[in-house]
Amino acid sequence: MTNKKAKKPSANVIAVNRKARHDYFIEDTFEAGMALEGWEVKSMREGRAQITESYVTLRKGEAWLVGAHFAPLKTVSTHIKADPIRSRKLLLHRRELDRLTGAVERKGYALIPLNLHWHKGRAKLDVGLAKGKKQHDKRADQKDRDWQRQKARILKK
Repeated sequence: MTNKKAKKPSANVIAVNRKARHDYFIEDTFEAGMALEGWEVKSMREGRAQITESYVTLRKGEAWLVGAHFAPLKTVSTHIKADPIRSRKLLLHRRELDRLTGAVERKGYALIPLNLHWHKGRAKLDVGLAKGKKQHDKRADQKDRDWQRQKARILKK
């Protein structure tokens, strides 16, 4: 007998923050590792992670993922108290941290988690260096998407 997993959108993607590209101009992206506990990895393998309400903050020269929700499984060990929304340390090179610190503190950028994925068996988080969009920017993007969709329909006929 084969044990088939539940359907997943892609084998490597765990969670995507779709609102990030709607609310922010993404200038640059960085791939960061994460310091996780065992139950969090199991939860991610089941696809029970959410990063839509999360953000990245810099404290004492380290990057932290705050507000991400990893739903604990029912089969998690009984001797561990699982905290689904704890802050998780992100693993970045010192040069990357220094660059991010400079951009956030001096230039007013924000650090936004874009997606959570597997890379060579390890959980990675794509972090975007972003500037916030104003309301008129969002409307212009919507108008542009509508025009592209309309143009595709016209060319299809």
